[in-house]
Amino acid sequence: MDDGSATVWAAVVATALCAVFGALLAYGEAVAVRHRAGGAADLAALAAAHRAPDGERRACATARKVARAQHARVTRCALRGTVVDLDARVTRGPLTAQVRSRAGPAGHAPLRAEGGP
Repeated sequence: MDDGSATVWAAVVATALCAVFGALLAYGEAVAVRHRAGGAADLAALAAAHRAPDGERRACATARKVARAQHARVTRCALRGTVVDLDARVTRGPLTAQVRSRAGPAGHAPLRAEGGP
């Protein structure tokens, strides 16, 4: 009556473990893509802030160049005074992460949200 039931249970357990392992791998890849986008956005914003005195055009061009070296793309770049605010996007396979970063001189007050006091 129990002939073969252990084999079925072993197959079910192996399938469940493979599904859990696959989900963990996908989650790890998503985290890695998010970290890559964050690092690229931060580096691009810092590079652009360094070039802020040269104007928005040159600062954002530098940001795009740095992001490209990190396998990312700058999707938005704005210079307000000496503060650079940009978005960088990384796509790896089916996963995409977009991160916002801001950089400027030390001691500079942070930008306020639109419509804020």
